[in-house]
Formats: sequence, C-alpha cells, structure tokens
Amino acid sequence: MGASLDLSADVGTLTARLVDIESVSGAERELADAIEEALTPLPHLRVFRDGDAIVARTELGRPERVVIAGHIDTVPVADNLPSRVEGGLLYGCGTSDMKSGVAVALRLAAHLTAPSRDVTYVFYDCEEVEAERNGLLRISRRHPDWLAGDFAVLMEPTDGVIEGGCQGSLRADVVVPGKRAHSARSWHGVNAIHEAGPVLDRLRGYTPRRPVVDGLEFHEGLNAVFIRGGVAGNVIPDECVVTVNHRFAPDRTVEEAFAHVREVFDGYEVRLTDAAPGARPGLTHPAAAAFTAAVGGTPRAKLGWTDVSLFSRLGVPAVNYGPGDPTLAHQQAEHVRLEAIAECERRMLAWLG
Repeated sequence: MGASLDLSADVGTLTARLVDIESVSGAERELADAIEEALTPLPHLRVFRDGDAIVARTELGRPERVVIAGHIDTVPVADNLPSRVEGGLLYGCGTSDMKSGVAVALRLAAHLTAPSRDVTYVFYDCEEVEAERNGLLRISRRHPDWLAGDFAVLMEPTDGVIEGGCQGSLRADVVVPGKRAHSARSWHGVNAIHEAGPVLDRLRGYTPRRPVVDGLEFHEGLNAVFIRGGVAGNVIPDECVVTVNHRFAPDRTVEEAFAHVREVFDGYEVRLTDAAPGARPGLTHPAAAAFTAAVGGTPRAKLGWTDVSLFSRLGVPAVNYGPGDPTLAHQQAEHVRLEAIAECERRMLAWLG
C-alpha cells in the first residue's frame, strides 16, 4: 500500500509527513499518488493529473481565479531523512524548499470549500532539475487552460516575505584564442590561458546594475562560473573558454541581456549557451494588491530565478511567497520554523477566506 496523507492534521505535522515521503526529482510518483488520493474525494474540487503533477481547482463561478503552485520534488537526500523536530524547528530534506509551502497549499485546498476567489492548486514535479523536465512547463504546453488565472502565488521559500517577479539568467562562453606550440618552445605560440586575464579583469571591474522595476530594487550580477582550457602537459593551449553567468533584472529581455554581455566582452567571441527570462513583479494587479494587504510586510525583489517567469510568459502576474528560508534550501541541515508554516497558513486564509 502506498503512502497516505491526512489533510486534517495541523500544517506542521502535514509538512513532516510530506518530507518523510522521499521525492527526489524524477522519483515523485509516491508523493504524487498520495496527493491525488487525498484531494480526489473532496467534493468542492475537480482534480486532474499529468505525469506526476496534480492540479485541483474550485469551480464556483467567482469573477476572479488565482493559482497557488508548488513543486513536490527535492534535491537529493543528504542523510537528512526522516524529519525531526528540535526546538520548534522541523529538520529534513525539502522542509524549506518547499514542502512546507506545499503543506500550506494542501491545507487550503482541503479546507477552503468556498474561497472568496476561485482557486487552482498546482503540485508539480521536477523543478529542481533542468528546465525541459519541469512539470509546470509540461503542463503549460499540454494543458495551458489548467494554469489560467488572474494572479498566481508560487510558494517558494521567501521567509514569509512577498518577493515580486524574478531575475532572468543566462550563461555564455567567452572564447579566448591562442596559438598552439610545444611547451619547450612556448615563445612560438600564444598561451590562451594567459590571454584570459583581461576577461577576468573585466569581470572584477564590473559594476552591476541595481534597477528599480515596478517599485522593487533588483541587484544584477555577472560572474565567471567555469574556466576551461589546455591540451596536454607539454602543449601551449590555443583556446581558453570562460563561462559567465549573468543574472539580469526583468526590465531586460534575454536578447537585451545577451547584447549587454557581448558589449562587456567586446573583442571576444561570445556564445550564448542557456537562458531563461525574468518576470516583472506583477504587484499592480488588484488581486496582487489584495494579497499584499492580507499578507502584510514590505515586498522585495526576488534575487533569483523561479517559475513565476513561466506564469509571466502565460500572461499571469505572479509572486513568490512561502514559509521556508531560502538561505537554507538544499543544505544538509535544511529546516523550517513550525510557527512560520502556521503563520503562512493564517495569512493565506485571511486572503482567500
């Protein structure tokens, strides 16, 4: 018999149960089955499934629909299962990122039988791995109507603070040429690794932008993340490649951000290898204003990339909001405050109740 979930349990206990059902990316089937089994009998929800992603929605005819989404996968376990509680903290793989947020969403789905807005709950797989495996992306391609809404909340860990939008991210290879030669006669060649110095100098001297977008300040970055070169122990290398990662604010498209990177490394061949667009904060929508009023606090920019970018591309303004601490995500000692989970649930109920 597979795992089961008791959605009548308090949100901290439910989080611990979710954590104890191991669901490393690509192996979410048991948890997806448990979520489907728990939600399907509820008469106020219609439940759909695509692979290991579960979607449940109310259909009350409200004039506004919001989407509450969270991924059910985790990074690989690091000797941090089963979960344990110490001093009001729940420890375990995925506690912060983001099974505590998933627990809040499941509790809302189970107990909000007549929310003030129609709600679509999305529990999806494979967020922690390469983008093409992402369950939310798969749903957007196969069933875009399942994700339709006026506003979305992605329950990523934000430590209980609304984080608007997200930064875009791109990787590019900066190619430094040289001339191959025997290392015993190095003066006959040009050492490409030595010639990479100016590329690193430009990175060291780079001043990132800090633009304000829709009232929130983003902080960009341009950094080397890999460097490779060399042929053999007795050969002067004829090529060195510096891979850079650029995190850019959502007031720039991928094309504009890549043009900026090419400008920084003018004179070198620059190859784009991967990119994902950012998303504007989306806090001007009436549903977002109501959410901000209910949650309270001062929103800040999301200094990273999340799936709010996908919602943005679908035309759905979205924010990040969840009980976990993002600085603890993926750590061996990952944990979440039990009170933070309960507070998140209270605030979401105040918004939708």
